[in-house]
Amino acid sequence: MKYGLLTYQEGKEKYNVGDYVQSLAARQFLPKTDTFMNREKLEEYNGDPIQLIMNGWFTHNIHHWIPAKQIDPLFVSFHMNSTAAPFMLTDKGINYLKSHAPIGCRDKYTVKILKEKGIEAYFTGCLTLTLDNYKVDDSERGDDIYIVDPFYNYPTTDKLLKSTKALVKGVLKGDAFKLNKIQKQLKEVVDADLLESANYVTQILPIGKQTDEEKFAYAEDCLKKYAKAKLVITSRIHCALPCLAMGTPVIFLNAFNTFVDTCRFDGISELFNRIDVADDGSFTNNFGLKGKITKDTAVTNLGLHHKLAEPLKESCKSFITK
Repeated sequence: MKYGLLTYQEGKEKYNVGDYVQSLAARQFLPKTDTFMNREKLEEYNGDPIQLIMNGWFTHNIHHWIPAKQIDPLFVSFHMNSTAAPFMLTDKGINYLKSHAPIGCRDKYTVKILKEKGIEAYFTGCLTLTLDNYKVDDSERGDDIYIVDPFYNYPTTDKLLKSTKALVKGVLKGDAFKLNKIQKQLKEVVDADLLESANYVTQILPIGKQTDEEKFAYAEDCLKKYAKAKLVITSRIHCALPCLAMGTPVIFLNAFNTFVDTCRFDGISELFNRIDVADDGSFTNNFGLKGKITKDTAVTNLGLHHKLAEPLKESCKSFITK
C-alpha cells in the first residue's frame, strides 16, 4: 500500500505553518510517505491506490472537491468551513462523505452541518492533540516564553496596504483607525517586562521561499521550541493544541468574533486556558488570572485533551494497519 501526506497550496502572499503542523500529526502514523498530495487538488490524483489521512480545513478550492477514487481516506479532525460548506455539500458531495462515514470532525460545527445532511459524523478534536511525540522531559524545559501571532485577526498595516481594494475596504470598515490594536490589547493583558523579554514567533510566512520539505522543517522547529518553553501565549490553535499535547503551559488569546472563525473553534476553545476579549476591548479569563501575564505567571493546562487524543491515535493506527 502507498501512503499520502497532505501539503497545501500557498495563498496569494503567505502560507500558514499550522497546516504543516497538522500534517506532521498525520505523518507520525504513516510507515512511510510515498507522495505529497495537495489538499486543493485531490480530485486530480491519478496514481496507484493510496491511503490518506484527511485532517484539517476543507477546502479553499471547491471546484476540486471530490477526491479521486484511488484515494482511500480516513476522515478524522475534518473541518468543513462555513464558507465552503454550501459548495461541498452537493448531492454528489453528500454521497461521497456518506460512503466514507462516519466522518470524524475537528469541531462540533462540522458535526452539526454534516448530520443535517444525513451524514454520520462525530467530534474528534484536532489531530495535533496527538503530537506528544515531541514532548521533552521536564529537565529540558527552560525559561523561554514565546508569544506566537497574538491577536492576528486584528487589522495591520500589511493587511491594509496589500491592495487598493483592501485599503478602501479597511477605511470603510474603520480598520485604518485601529492599526495599533494588537499592541494596545497586548499591553492590556501582558506586562511590559514580559513583552520586552519574550521570544516572538510567527506561523505565517511569505510564499515562494520554501519547498514543502523546508516548510515541514520550519513547522517541526516551532514544535521543538514550544516543547521546551516555560510558557506559550498565542492566538493560533495549531500552536496551542500541540502545546497541550507536549505538556507545555499555554494561554490562548481569544478575540475572534466572526462566524468563519468561531465555527472552527466549537468544541476546541474549551480545552484551553483562555483570555477572551470582547468587541469593546474588555476581557475575562477562565483560569483565575489576576492582573496581567508576567514572567512568573504559572498555569496548568486543563488536561481535557486526553479524552480526544487517545481515540484519535487508535483511529489512525487502525486505519494504517487495516
